[in-house]
Amino acid sequence: MEEQILSEITRFICTHAGNRLPGSESHYFEEPLVGFSSAADPLFEEYRSIIGPFHRTPEELLPGAVSVISWVVPISRAVRESNRSETELPSREWALTRSHGEGINGDLRRHMVAWLQGLGHAAAAPQYSPLWKEFVDTPVGIASSWSERHAAYVAGLGTFSLSDGFITERGIAHRCGSVITSVALAPTPRRYSGHHSNCLHYHDGSCGACIARCPVAAITRAGHDKYRCRELVYGTAPAKLSELYGVPQTGCGLCQTKVPCEAAIPAACRIAA
Repeated sequence: MEEQILSEITRFICTHAGNRLPGSESHYFEEPLVGFSSAADPLFEEYRSIIGPFHRTPEELLPGAVSVISWVVPISRAVRESNRSETELPSREWALTRSHGEGINGDLRRHMVAWLQGLGHAAAAPQYSPLWKEFVDTPVGIASSWSERHAAYVAGLGTFSLSDGFITERGIAHRCGSVITSVALAPTPRRYSGHHSNCLHYHDGSCGACIARCPVAAITRAGHDKYRCRELVYGTAPAKLSELYGVPQTGCGLCQTKVPCEAAIPAACRIAA
């Protein structure tokens, strides 16, 4: 069943009619990464302490949950290259990926729920649950009631960065998604020693590229200021660019491009692992 799910997610992304930059042969997304975790993995309960008591468990979101399917859809080279030269605000290609590409990711969530249900299994997409809350204020910043990145961490797909991004085998520039299901799936091994294993800064202190890339100084050696970042991503950037680019959300992504982890795990971190 794991291979069937991987094949279906890959087919959906690679054949989606909307997965293409307007007037271009370039895509928003490349071939996805997929991982699986047990709905009973202790980490999901630990997240209620790490993130906050508002963070939901798979069982709360889907009674009878057995497994969680997580995916990462890497942003294409063409889109990443367009954002590398930017220093203050995101490129048009990046903004289109944030709006139109995330729409594709949403389509994938809905498709996988319907596909699994069609096979006779219960399934639910956390982001479309009545229990979903997008912005919750916490002592450590803004969080949601289900973190796609944290689910992907449980599913063995990557670890976190100094900027709070998620570094996978295909790097930090991507979108994440998940569905919860009653299907029993073999959990993907977590081939890392800790939640910062893929970040060069935490590996040996040699990297701080994302610090220099942030136009509002939201990233420092001490970590990521979510409030300052949010003001740029949901305030300044769309206010200046939404009409020009023709999309409601533009994202930013400067800290995800022109950095050593843009499209891969840095070599030194791989060797250490």
